Amino acid sequence: MQVVRIFTGEDGESHIEDLDLPFEQMGHAMRTALQAATGIQFSRLQPSQLVDFHTAPRRQYVITLQGQVEIGLGNGAKRIFNVGDIELCEDLTGRGHTTRSVGDVARVSVQIPLADQTPGGGFGV
Repeated sequence: MQVVRIFTGEDGESHIEDLDLPFEQMGHAMRTALQAATGIQFSRLQPSQLVDFHTAPRRQYVITLQGQVEIGLGNGAKRIFNVGDIELCEDLTGRGHTTRSVGDVARVSVQIPLADQTPGGGFGV
């Protein structure tokens, strides 16, 4: 299983990289290290709704629960996220990315703001 990290590069543009979840044996199950979060929020984008270039409001995980979303980068690259896909949004500066709900159903997601707001801090990087 992977997490897709969206981060600001030295060029001020958002970039994407795939990260493997760092599972380790903990008791009877494989788990990742616990990360501190500040809350949970749900979001809905109507079909075909576009949010133009913006940065992430905070360092957070975003997990798609329903529908699909297309994330666009400044270089023209786009990536589709489906139900169950996990984003680690860390592009807190620069131009940011676009978000567009694709398909004919609303995209519903859960956002989990992380207590550590330092990009690159914690998991995987």
